[in-house]
Amino acid sequence: MAADARRPLPRSFFVRPVLTVAPDLLGRLLVRDTEAGRTVLRITEVEAYDGTNDPGSHAYRGQTPRNSTMFGAAGHLYVYFTYGMHHCVNVVCSPPGKASAVLVRAGEIVEGLPLVRERRPNARRDTELAQGPARLTVALGIGREDDGVDACTAGTGFRLLHGTPAAPDTVRTGPRTGVGGDGAGHPWRFHIADDPTVSPYRAHVPRTRRAPHSP
Repeated sequence: MAADARRPLPRSFFVRPVLTVAPDLLGRLLVRDTEAGRTVLRITEVEAYDGTNDPGSHAYRGQTPRNSTMFGAAGHLYVYFTYGMHHCVNVVCSPPGKASAVLVRAGEIVEGLPLVRERRPNARRDTELAQGPARLTVALGIGREDDGVDACTAGTGFRLLHGTPAAPDTVRTGPRTGVGGDGAGHPWRFHIADDPTVSPYRAHVPRTRRAPHSP
């Protein structure tokens, strides 16, 4: 890998509008260091969430204990727990208070494959190791305890590197996966065309309530 690809992204990269940062993250490298070793992910799929301007965002209705990291400094990680079983990792963008973030949805493991295979023993192929946001956090060993970590500072266990940015003509956009309501139509999912690590698109399916039992 070229030396330039290992250059850390500066915080100024993230202090930009989320719809600018999101596609620009494709092809970048997310480095994760743990006691077990280092893993490196080439980002191939992301989704943008625009805070209080976006009905699909956790921050749409304002700040809460759960989403407080989104309202902080750019370049920090927002990690949340969902469906009672999965973690997802986002990178905070824009100035403090804007509460926008990019969800890292999928990527290719380019370093640390043996370690990731141990974490994801049920993956049938290496392209599935980090194919989808829940699989990705398992593959990289990311949990709720990593919420708020600064990925722009050395020694925190995370760094975002320059990598090889995706060529503009390879970037595709579409609706975000699983987002319903007023945010369903936003074409804020960005991915690299024909990359085998990109996750399948799934539209939002409203939950149905069970009918009450008859007395």
